[in-house]
Amino acid sequence: MIDLHTHSYYSDGTFSPEALVVEAKKRGLQAIALTDHDTIDGLALFQQAGKTHQIETITGVEFAAQYHRFGEQEIHIVGLGFSPDATVLTKQMKAIVTARETRNQKMVFALNKLGFSISYQEIQQNASGNIVTRAHFANVLVHKKIVKTTKEAFDKYLSANKPAYVEREILTPELCIETIQKAGGVAVLAHPTLYYMDYQQIELLAQELKNYGLAAIEVQYSSYSAEQRKKITQIADKVGLLYSGGSDFHGKNRPNVQLGTGKNNLHIPYTYWQALKSHLHLL
Repeated sequence: MIDLHTHSYYSDGTFSPEALVVEAKKRGLQAIALTDHDTIDGLALFQQAGKTHQIETITGVEFAAQYHRFGEQEIHIVGLGFSPDATVLTKQMKAIVTARETRNQKMVFALNKLGFSISYQEIQQNASGNIVTRAHFANVLVHKKIVKTTKEAFDKYLSANKPAYVEREILTPELCIETIQKAGGVAVLAHPTLYYMDYQQIELLAQELKNYGLAAIEVQYSSYSAEQRKKITQIADKVGLLYSGGSDFHGKNRPNVQLGTGKNNLHIPYTYWQALKSHLHLL
């Protein structure tokens, strides 16, 4: 078994990259990918831990992209097996960090306008120096007793169309896929059932992204029902995409999702990664 979709505290998970590797080893996984949101900062520690604990560690990232065909919405493209030192990738990461910083400053300003005394420094401290996400904003709102739960923080203030939400500049799907490929990796469409599309729309999305170079789609994912898994697998076969899958493990931030097994509904074979590896273009 393997897991090709996990997060560390370098984005919005709670495990260190090393702890992820230790947990994967403990659970008997043969390989694991670290796919933090819009950052590759944890990969060096992750790969070193893989050597120490003798488990295959796969470079990864989860890009957010803006998709317009069925109305404005965010989709996620996972990159796997790339060279983290590739110039095209490091350049793109710097641009993403700058865009995130701008957005976060605007969100702090919006919260201040609502009468809440919150500084950007407090948000950064909650993120422990790693990439700042809305989850860190939610944690601070809970800590300051402005809301009781992180869910309430999102429902009242941080979700789209709420008073402290600020849309951020994100990449196009084409640019995500192109960046991953130029860095030597393969591009995977993550959790398509989360995009408020019907199966026909998901198929059209998958076909369009394949034209840009998409290699695979997640046919196994923690929130899938048996019916969803069957339908997404059928779409993969029809469009001609390889299989990928992962738990989307976040540690304590998603306590009902376990590494490797998700909600006890995952069994991702090593053959998925074997097939994907044959499409790598290592630099």
